[in-house]
Amino acid sequence: MRKKPLLNFWQLWNMSFGYVGIQFGFALQNANMSRIFETLGAKVENIPILWIAAPVSGLLIQPIIGHMSDKTWNRLGRRKPYFLGGAILSSLALLIMPNSPSLWVAAGMLWMMDGSINVTMQPFRAFIGDMLPDEQRTKGFAVQTFFIGISSVVASALPYMFTNWLHVANTAPEGQIPPSVKWSFYIGGVVFLAAVLWTILSVKEYSPEEQEEFNAHESDAAAKEGSEIQLKPQNYYTEGAVLLLVGLIFSYIIKHFEWDKGLYILSFGIAFYGALQIAAAWRYARGKVDGMVEIIYDLQNMPATMKQLALVTVFTWFALFAMFIYTTSAVTSYHYGTTDTQSALYNEGANWVGVLWSVWNAMAAIIAFLLPVFARKIGRVSTHVICLFIGGLGLISMILFKEPKFLLFSMIASGVAWASLLTMPYAILSSAVPHKKMGVYMGMFNLFVVIPQILAAAILGLLVHTVFHGQTIYAIVLGGVAMIFSGVLMMFVKDSKSEKNSHEQPVASSH
Repeated sequence: MRKKPLLNFWQLWNMSFGYVGIQFGFALQNANMSRIFETLGAKVENIPILWIAAPVSGLLIQPIIGHMSDKTWNRLGRRKPYFLGGAILSSLALLIMPNSPSLWVAAGMLWMMDGSINVTMQPFRAFIGDMLPDEQRTKGFAVQTFFIGISSVVASALPYMFTNWLHVANTAPEGQIPPSVKWSFYIGGVVFLAAVLWTILSVKEYSPEEQEEFNAHESDAAAKEGSEIQLKPQNYYTEGAVLLLVGLIFSYIIKHFEWDKGLYILSFGIAFYGALQIAAAWRYARGKVDGMVEIIYDLQNMPATMKQLALVTVFTWFALFAMFIYTTSAVTSYHYGTTDTQSALYNEGANWVGVLWSVWNAMAAIIAFLLPVFARKIGRVSTHVICLFIGGLGLISMILFKEPKFLLFSMIASGVAWASLLTMPYAILSSAVPHKKMGVYMGMFNLFVVIPQILAAAILGLLVHTVFHGQTIYAIVLGGVAMIFSGVLMMFVKDSKSEKNSHEQPVASSH
């Protein structure tokens, strides 16, 4: 069996440079979408449901794109066709978004923008698994994390820089997006496409034949595809019928008790997956082993390590989504004492949130260089556990600091967790899944990023409106508790190919 060569620094750099553009898009979205929604008239308790487009688009798109990219090979390569298509659509969405004339147009554009970014981002995760040997994957994902952090520093602070350095207006008439935000999105659209093109033009992917040589040892159930797949239709019929029934009953309960309508996404999702299992079994029984059958089979046969990481990820992303959707509202209302989106004080607070996000991402960029070192010393699992505990405490501390400037410490702490979250789970996962399914399993892993976001969007809005009496700072504290619990769960994850005590010697590849 031929072993993948280690890549040198510049090869790692070029391979992940496209993430500069991807994170420009996500950072502008995270730091400004709640502000845009509130400016266009959204009530604070309705903001979570408006954000629902982001996780739902990832839920639908990432497994499909992952499966398709696993099966693709053309003149551009395996993953790069999806880099290019997603980048073009994402850039267009970034240019259009700040010109949304109404709230629902902005919500629709968020759907388009997030979906397009997902088309680009999902193959970038699999790209690391494709190109790097096991012992270098933590470093590969850490380089991605560095680019995510450093580009987010700039993107999150763009409105602040336009306002304070270039004296671009930071306020606008009622119902209009401030020019400082508009120009930030325009810059993001250009950077997105340019950065992704850099990776496309500077990196050559391994051919399917080379990948087979590198991974000839794989033989587990998760690695099977096409005619190799063997499933028991009766089991799928039974489980599918149960899920379909549970989803329908859950939907009825939501309607009967008038629960948050966002929960319909979960209830319909459960019923839909049950229907997919039934359809997959029906097609398999008739000799059809197509994309849908393979995707359902792959999901049912996830590697054990992936299942453990999934549970950790659910609680971690519940915490992060609380932070994403409520930081602007919490800081402006709790620390600046205003909910008037037209006031200079509110917009000052919103700009400070952009600075806080920049610090958060800067910390992630710095920690990215240290994570591979810690992983070799104490293991990837222990490294991630420690980072999650630090991050959870950072979120909880936001309620303790009344002075806005002290929130820098909260964001530094939670930035440590963010760096590890972008690196360790994916490094562990890429070592646990077969190479032929790298794309689809990376895409499926996004299910466990999305499901807690849907729960957060449905549950947190209700809690803020009732239990928290409109005080969104308590939603962030709840997120901190969830992140600490995810650290406890992480202690039980088995990393079959830990880098602890390994010593990688990066050398240039001849490829």
